Amino acid sequence: MNDDKKAAALAAIAEVRDGMLVGLGTGSTAAFAIAGLGDRVAQGLAIRAVATSAASERLARAAGILIVDFAGVSRVDLTIDGADEIDSRLFAIKGAGGAMLREKIVAASSDRMIVIADGSKRVARIGAAKLPVEILPFAAAYVLRVLAEMGGAPVVRADYRTDQGNLVADCRFTMPDDVGTLAATLAGIPGVLGHGLFLNEVDAAYIADDGIVTRLERSGASA
Repeated sequence: MNDDKKAAALAAIAEVRDGMLVGLGTGSTAAFAIAGLGDRVAQGLAIRAVATSAASERLARAAGILIVDFAGVSRVDLTIDGADEIDSRLFAIKGAGGAMLREKIVAASSDRMIVIADGSKRVARIGAAKLPVEILPFAAAYVLRVLAEMGGAPVVRADYRTDQGNLVADCRFTMPDDVGTLAATLAGIPGVLGHGLFLNEVDAAYIADDGIVTRLERSGASA
């Protein structure tokens, strides 16, 4: 599995060019992309990067990648990140690593977002993976009640806070055909700061299975 994660990551970072501002995702697959970019930087690639988590920032700095503060950034050229699930529509569930709020913000600012994954993450339709929801602690009891009433069976991650100091509840929703409605409903709950449904953000995916990398594009093209 790690070989496939690395293969997908190395295929994706081939899209990175000199002068780009690159968004660095979070998680085990994104870590391979960060390491690969570090190798290219050592060979002379001139890029800057923003990180979607403190963990990824540490990895990137250790790899020699110049990190800038995203708070002063309005646009990113390319973001590379992993996913918990992704389907042929390029709908994805993210957030197992707890960074989905920052990941979604960086993705929204990006001209292009690429998901990298091993073949186990490709599914016919998203919905089997837990759907993480980031919650303002002040609103925890209220939001958990609403999520439960929606059928999400939320479970708060024990002894865990995001980089923003927020809670994460992992939910088990039955995905509707119109998953966009669920995304909009979650986003509209006061106290919900983010969720792991990525429906419009992903432009392409590199998915490796037994060493063979497949590229999916939102346009419908694949290679």
